[in-house]
Amino acid sequence: MLLDPLHEEFGWSIGTISGAVSVNLALYGLVSPFAAALMERFGVRRVVAFALTMVALGAGATVFMTSSWQLFLLWGVIVGLGTGSMAMSLVAVVVGRWFVARRGLVSGLLTAANATGQLVFLPLVAHLATSSGWRTASLTVAGAALVALPIVVLLLRDRPADVGALPYGGTEADVVEPLRSGAAKLAITTLVSASRRSTFWLLVTGFFVCGATTNGLVQSHFIPAAHDHGMPPTTAAGLLALVGIFDLVGTIFSGWLTDRFDPRLLLLAYYSLRGVSLALLVPLFGADVNASIFAFIIFYGLDWVATVPPTLALCREHFGASAPVVFGWVFASHQVGAAAAALGAGLVRDALGSYDLAWYGGAILCGYAAVASVVIRRRSTPAPVAV
Repeated sequence: MLLDPLHEEFGWSIGTISGAVSVNLALYGLVSPFAAALMERFGVRRVVAFALTMVALGAGATVFMTSSWQLFLLWGVIVGLGTGSMAMSLVAVVVGRWFVARRGLVSGLLTAANATGQLVFLPLVAHLATSSGWRTASLTVAGAALVALPIVVLLLRDRPADVGALPYGGTEADVVEPLRSGAAKLAITTLVSASRRSTFWLLVTGFFVCGATTNGLVQSHFIPAAHDHGMPPTTAAGLLALVGIFDLVGTIFSGWLTDRFDPRLLLLAYYSLRGVSLALLVPLFGADVNASIFAFIIFYGLDWVATVPPTLALCREHFGASAPVVFGWVFASHQVGAAAAALGAGLVRDALGSYDLAWYGGAILCGYAAVASVVIRRRSTPAPVAV
């Protein structure tokens, strides 16, 4: 949402600003396995509280920046590390500790909350950026993080035992004990162990494409692409907010399906249909909202991160107790893909004057992700990774 305002005020190219976005997206994912390990060692509440503080600091300090390197440092590094420390790793840890029954549904709920929150803020950010300037929008993001901070400190608990409960649908045997080794050591040793299995790399491939075609392409470049075709940025932001609303429905439903059907087949369907929708997107852009672009928004919303519940289920199936940290590494590939696509699409726009090639490239990548997902072998019992 801030690409055009920053370009207009500072004269930075779309590629330069996209570079800062790509740093943010990459760190958002790369910090995930370390955040999961830190949650094991220091607790969920402490890690999330520190992460919210980083988001508030990074977003708030952008109002003073004058050079592009400061955008890279503040929005790229500090906000990227903060948001990544309470993203999908938090979902994996909470689902693994607090639930035995309905894990797919709960992972869908938490994932939908994460993705929907990113998108439903867009109309507010667009309005503020248009009426009051991008600095007001950045301060609003910082303020939202500060509002959440005391709620986390006062109410968030690390484990069911903290409130005298067992995991939902479980017994004493299902209580997951914390892994007390050093956070960095735990994250790295888990990666080394998991990387010896083909399943890990197939999941990494699929999630790389997932990130590239959601956060990287659509979330980062849909608004400026629509603006290229004459659509007002506030209108385009409203459409992305609708993606967030339909994502809530789609991801929760995906969690429900994951509890009942083969997650590989769900991923095959999600990636295949996403690829088709991206291939059909270019002719749909226009100055006004039409039925076709609205249909794209509805479908893409339903499919946005519907991939997370089945991917997390496959991590639990193949990696057992190490699943939260393994999923952190898989999610890191999601954000590396997002970073690559955010930067690549910006460079395509600078070089060719349009985003068309980026959308078609995303469609091709989805085909690879569909194949990678369906060839994963199933296991009848979880196989823990030694750490």
